[in-house]
Amino acid sequence: MGVFGLLGSGNLGNDGSLEAVLGYLRAEHPEAVVDALCGGPEVVTSRYGIPATRLHWYRGEYRTASRAGAIAAKGVGKLVDAVRTAAWVRRHDVVIVPGMGVLEATLPLRPWGFPYALFLLCASGRLSGTRVALVGVGAAAIGNRPTRALVRWSARLAAYRSYRDALSRDAMREMGVDTARDEVYPDLAFALPTPRPRASTPPGSQGPVCVGVMDFHGGDDDRARAEEIHRRYLDGTTRFVRALVEDGRPVRLVTGDECDATVVAAILDAVDSPLVTAVEAASLADLMKEMAAADTVVATRYHNLICALKAGTPTLALSYAAKSDALMARMGLGAYCHPAREVDADRLLEQFRALEKRSAELRQTLAEKNLVTARQLEHQFTALTAALFPAADHAHAHARQEAS
Repeated sequence: MGVFGLLGSGNLGNDGSLEAVLGYLRAEHPEAVVDALCGGPEVVTSRYGIPATRLHWYRGEYRTASRAGAIAAKGVGKLVDAVRTAAWVRRHDVVIVPGMGVLEATLPLRPWGFPYALFLLCASGRLSGTRVALVGVGAAAIGNRPTRALVRWSARLAAYRSYRDALSRDAMREMGVDTARDEVYPDLAFALPTPRPRASTPPGSQGPVCVGVMDFHGGDDDRARAEEIHRRYLDGTTRFVRALVEDGRPVRLVTGDECDATVVAAILDAVDSPLVTAVEAASLADLMKEMAAADTVVATRYHNLICALKAGTPTLALSYAAKSDALMARMGLGAYCHPAREVDADRLLEQFRALEKRSAELRQTLAEKNLVTARQLEHQFTALTAALFPAADHAHAHARQEAS
């Protein structure tokens, strides 16, 4: 069995989805022999203990190529990757793409980068008879025609598809994919272990606020105004953090990708206060612990939101895509979204204070929603077993029948 994606590349959300799938495989299919084709093979092997192969032959795949040599190397890499991917896929019975927004372009994306790699995977699976499963993935409408075509054909060629929200399934249907048999389940990261509840804040005192930041420059269609969007996001977020400090609130800055470190550094430089500290998290589990210890979370990255909601902490989303709004609505906090492209620090502070007034009520709401989410993910893994391991599913059913 193989797992595929931009795993081990510094994005904690992607790695959290992998961790959830590996947990399922080890619990339900301990006989499965697993390896990966991924962005950061050394990290995946050292952290998860599975063999891993580099996704791209050319190591500079995601760097902008300006010199003739680099451009030529990228071109050769596309041909080499087609052969490498096909050879890797043929060695497997099943390949799982664990979660991630692999069918969307809500962040800047070049068609001949990951969309092309995903297409090679799904096409190789169809040609070799290896079942490729897109499990709990995110999708969104895509304007760029080459990217849209590659994503559409990847989805069509996959043997199994499920989505992390209804918006994703609707987007694929609008792009011409038959989704009649595709199901929607919560994001795979909700299957990770829940951190211990925080110690209650003493009466009359105010606990820490966790602020999840992002190196945000808009989406794939915002390239022309990317710097303007980034400046507005950074300025608004910095002003919000400064206002919290002026109220005497400790602030913990967290990230979800290595590239976010520049935003943390900019805020620390602008808000020179011992009340503001930065957290270096190595996994979603680390992020969840930080967010479980907070009174309130304000976060941008999608998987930062998941960590906060999973931890049961009242959360305000700096939303950069419809997936964030959908997640917050599903968890009962739909009223607490603020646009990441137009961060208004004064309005954000008003929303934050309104959220904190309902803290006890919202913690109860999140506890109830998380119970429902856990049951839905049990159904996801049962469906995945039935689709990819029919013999094992039959054996499990027989064992249950014998036990009863």
